[in-house]
Amino acid sequence: MAFQDFAILSERRRNERKEKVRKRIILGVLSSILLVCVIGAATFVLVNKTDPDNNNNNNTHKKPPSTTTNAKVENYLKIVKTICNSVEYKTKCEGPLSKVVENDTKLAQPKELLRVSIKLAEQEINKAFNKTTSMKFESEMDKGAYEDCKQLMNDAREEIGFSISEVSKNDLKKLSTRTPELNNWLSAVISYHQTCIDGFPDGELKNELKNLLQDPQEFVSNSLAIVKELSYVLSTIQPSTVRHLLSAKSDGFPTWIGVEDRRMLKAADDKPTPNVTVAKDSSGNFKTISEALAAIPQTYTGRYVVYVKEGIYEELVTVTKKMQNLTIYGDGSQKSIITGSKNFADGVRTFQTASFVVLGDGFLGKAMGFRNTAGAEKHQAVAARVQADRAMFVNCRFEGYQDTLYAQTHRQFYRSCVIAGTIDFIFGDAASVFQNCIMQLRKPMSNQQNIVTAQGRYQKQETTGFVLQKCEIKADNTLVPEKDKIKSYLGRPWKEYSRTIVMESEIGDIIHPDGWLPWAGDFALKTLYYAEFNNTGPGASTNARVNWVGHKLINKDEAAKFTVGSFLNGTWINGRGVPAQMGLYNQ
Repeated sequence: MAFQDFAILSERRRNERKEKVRKRIILGVLSSILLVCVIGAATFVLVNKTDPDNNNNNNTHKKPPSTTTNAKVENYLKIVKTICNSVEYKTKCEGPLSKVVENDTKLAQPKELLRVSIKLAEQEINKAFNKTTSMKFESEMDKGAYEDCKQLMNDAREEIGFSISEVSKNDLKKLSTRTPELNNWLSAVISYHQTCIDGFPDGELKNELKNLLQDPQEFVSNSLAIVKELSYVLSTIQPSTVRHLLSAKSDGFPTWIGVEDRRMLKAADDKPTPNVTVAKDSSGNFKTISEALAAIPQTYTGRYVVYVKEGIYEELVTVTKKMQNLTIYGDGSQKSIITGSKNFADGVRTFQTASFVVLGDGFLGKAMGFRNTAGAEKHQAVAARVQADRAMFVNCRFEGYQDTLYAQTHRQFYRSCVIAGTIDFIFGDAASVFQNCIMQLRKPMSNQQNIVTAQGRYQKQETTGFVLQKCEIKADNTLVPEKDKIKSYLGRPWKEYSRTIVMESEIGDIIHPDGWLPWAGDFALKTLYYAEFNNTGPGASTNARVNWVGHKLINKDEAAKFTVGSFLNGTWINGRGVPAQMGLYNQ
C-alpha cells in the first residue's frame, strides 16, 4: 500500500476539522513509505534465501524456483501499482511500468520508476513527432503552423531530456529539492504540445494531430502525478528540509532570482551599467535592439545588460534561447518602446504576431514598453510572447487589444506593470504572478466583450496558473464613457483546467457582477479553478458571481498557496527598497 492513499491524504490533511484522522493518515503514510524503501532490500534478501542457486544450505523445505521467482515479481509489481495509484491515466502507467519491471526488477524503486515513466513519455513524444512527418500540409497556413509545431516539439523533447537527466543524477532525498524544476519542465512539455495543436485551424488535420499527441500528453501527466506524490511523501518524512527551503532568505525575491538580479529589481530608478547602449539618434553602440542582441558574445558569462534609450523602435525583437540572463532596460515604459503590428486578420498565426519574444531563460525587462498597434479590428495581435523560464518584468507596459500578453510557459513574475487590452489580453499556460500591476481594459469593437485573462492549463497535473495579487483592474479613458454598454469579465477558460486567482486586488465597476465568462457552453466549468480572495472595489462583490463548480471563494490558508513564495517556489521578505511581497498583504 506504499503510495495508494497519497492523493486522498493530500485532501484530508487540509481539513482542520479532522485533525485526528489526519494524524492517523500521516502515520499510515510514514509506514507505507518505509515499506516501499525496504521492499527492494527485503525482496533481495528473500530471493537470496529462497533461490537454490544462491543458497548453499540444503533445505528440504525450499520452494521451487518458479514459485520463488513469481513471488519476487509479484512483490515488485505491487510497488508499480502503488506508485501508479494517484495518476489519472492508470493503463498508461501500470501496464508499461510493470512490463519494464518484469524485465529488470532493479528498476522497482520509486526513483527509478519515475525516471522510467518520464522516459516512456519521451518515447511517445518521439513516436508522435515521427508520425507527423508523413502528414499532408497543403495550405500555407498549415505549412507555417507545422513549422511552429516542429520548434515546439523540439522544445518539448529538450525539456523532457532535462527531466530525465535531473532524476538520473540525484538520489531520492536530493530529488525532493528539485521538484519545482521537474514540475516546471514537464508542465511546459504539455503546453508545447497544446500550442502546436492550437496553431492549426479547426478541421481534420487539427483533429488528427490532437489524437496523435494524446498519448504523449497523458504519459507526461502521469509523470507529473508521480513527482507530486513522491514530493508529498518526502516532505512528510523530512519536514525540516521542506521548512528550510520555504524559509531561506533571498532578499525578498524568488530563489531563482540571483543576487545581481535582485539588486536590479530593488529600486525603480536603478540603472545598471550597460554592456551596450541602443539609441535611434546614433548616440549609442547600435541604432536597433535586434542589432545589439545579435552582437552579444557567444561565450559571454554572467548577466548581459542592454540599455535602450528613449524612442519608438519599430522592429520585431526576439531574445533567443541562447541569450540567457539578459537584461533590457529603458528610460520608461512610455519612452522606450518596442512596437509592431502583426495580426491574425492579415494571415499571421497568433504565435507569430508578437512584437517582442522572450525565449532565453533568466530574462529581466525593466522600464520598457511593448506594443502591438494592429487595433481591435485585427483580432489576435500579441505585443509580447514570453516562453522563457524565470522571466521578470518590472515597471513595464504591455499594450494591445486582443491577446496583448502571451504568458506562454514556465515561471514568470510581473511587478508594477501595466497590461492593457480587450479580449483575453493576458493568456497562456505559464505559472505567472502579477503583483501590484494595473490591468487596463480598453474599448473593444461594438460587438465584442472584454476578458482580462484566458489561462490555458490543459492537464490537471500541470503546476501552472495566473495569480493577480494587489492589482488594479479598471477601464482606460477610452472605455469609461462606454463602460455601461460593454460587458467585461475577469476571465474565461481557454483550456479544461484553466486556473486563475484574483486576490487582494482593487476591482473596478467595469467588471460584470458575474465576474467570469464561459468559453462555450459548459466547457471546463466543473474542472477549472477560479478563485477570489479579499478583493475590494465596486466590482469585487461576489453576491452575483457565477455558480460554477470550479469557482471558489477561498480563505486565507488557500490563498497563501498562490503567493509568490509558494506558487513560484520562491522566498520573500520585506526589506528596504524591495518591491515585492512574500505572502499575503494582510496576514
